[in-house]
Amino acid sequence: MAVGLSGVACTTAGHAGDAAVQNACFSPATLAGVPGEELAAKGNHTFDAPIKLGDFKPAPAVPDELRGSIRRVDLPAGEKVIALTFDLCEQRGEIAGYDGRIIDYLRQQGVKATFFAGGKWIASHRARTEQLMVDPLFEIGNHTETHANLRLLVPAAVREQVLAPQKAYEDARADLAANQCLASSPNALREIPEQPKVFRFPYGACNDASMKAVNDAGMLAIQWDVATGDPDPHTSATRIADAMVNEAKPGSIIVNHANGRGWHTAEALPIAIPKLKAKGYKFVTVSELVAMGKPVITAECYDRKPGDTNRYDFFAALQHPLNSNSRTQAVAAAPSQRAAVTKGMKPWSTSVKSSRSRTRQPVDGTK
Repeated sequence: MAVGLSGVACTTAGHAGDAAVQNACFSPATLAGVPGEELAAKGNHTFDAPIKLGDFKPAPAVPDELRGSIRRVDLPAGEKVIALTFDLCEQRGEIAGYDGRIIDYLRQQGVKATFFAGGKWIASHRARTEQLMVDPLFEIGNHTETHANLRLLVPAAVREQVLAPQKAYEDARADLAANQCLASSPNALREIPEQPKVFRFPYGACNDASMKAVNDAGMLAIQWDVATGDPDPHTSATRIADAMVNEAKPGSIIVNHANGRGWHTAEALPIAIPKLKAKGYKFVTVSELVAMGKPVITAECYDRKPGDTNRYDFFAALQHPLNSNSRTQAVAAAPSQRAAVTKGMKPWSTSVKSSRSRTRQPVDGTK
């Protein structure tokens, strides 16, 4: 269903207002991506400890009109606007990457985007988080603490996964506020949201309880209507670009990855973005897009069709038994799916593997 946004939240964009703070705090050389930085460091447990919430207080709850899974936005006639989104997933037992090639190209082209960052990723990439935070082109969203499937967790664990990135972001913002570089722009911090306003479910999978937890924490749940299949290392840059160019329509939300698990995304953007611009498209953050029209909201979270993310319940339960009850229930519910799930799914990818690529993905994420 479509829900109007008039008079409701998200009237302001969830990112910094101008480049003054960015220029004052970070040199071009510091902002630039570093070759190899996109590679994940597997077996690194440095940031595995749960983020301590302390006395953290979430933002006010999302109003009823905006509760549910936002797949795209219906725009006024003539508006050709889309939102690029990039997930920054990171699980325990690794330090995921930062694909500076993607961010560098977006900055070079003046293209806005939203980055859904995990709480653990924020903790392990504090400097990069602060750079994204002060960039007027970008918005940071919440992607849970450790990319857990919230459908399989008990309420206390769901709360931790949902709120931990908010706390990690808040801490990064406080660290930035204490930086001497802000002395010349004392009001600049006002342009940086106190907490992320948007959220993306890992695997694109939710249930009523996890959706309520997200919306009650003051975040809009952002899904997508265009998935490029970039977590599959066999999906070429051309195929990723074709998905963006051919499937996008006004109000679309496109999902990619910028944590090194969008294997050919950096090469795809210079193909897709000029073509999208030639078609008349402009790029905005997700919060800006939502404010421009009527969000298309569904009760269920899915990739291309309802039910297609259910398979992740079985994969996550078998590979990461976060509690015995969820694992037992998932395995018992559909034991015939065990082999298929473990063959075709990666634990860190947000979206279901694109139907354009039939090649099996290696489970460990290697090329």
